[in-house]
Amino acid sequence: QVQLVEFGGGSVQAGGSLRLSCVATGDTSKWNCMAWFRQAPGKEREGVASMYTGGTIYYVESVKGRFTVSRDNAKNTVYLQMNSLKSEETAMYYCAYKTGYCPGGRWGPSNFAYWGQGTQVTVSA
Repeated sequence: QVQLVEFGGGSVQAGGSLRLSCVATGDTSKWNCMAWFRQAPGKEREGVASMYTGGTIYYVESVKGRFTVSRDNAKNTVYLQMNSLKSEETAMYYCAYKTGYCPGGRWGPSNFAYWGQGTQVTVSA
């Protein structure tokens, strides 16, 4: 089992920045993929960014140039720096984990076995 805990959510005005963190503990694998998803009320959970231990990164098109995913493999921690936030990005943000490579193509929640409890991000217009 792998446990994930997210930190860093909060409220910010449109155009502002937030940094999320997620720590993985338990039976973690040396080679793994950690990702960020978000889910707004009434909407499906959407993959935002993912990063493999070896460095491969994927972003959803809508956040490219504004969000940056990074990780500290020694600490089993993944970060999401979110800049120029928009009001429509208000959502619960979740950290997810899977062993092995990050999925390519149209990746989604079904690709990941473990989830954090989520952290709320609220962006006011």
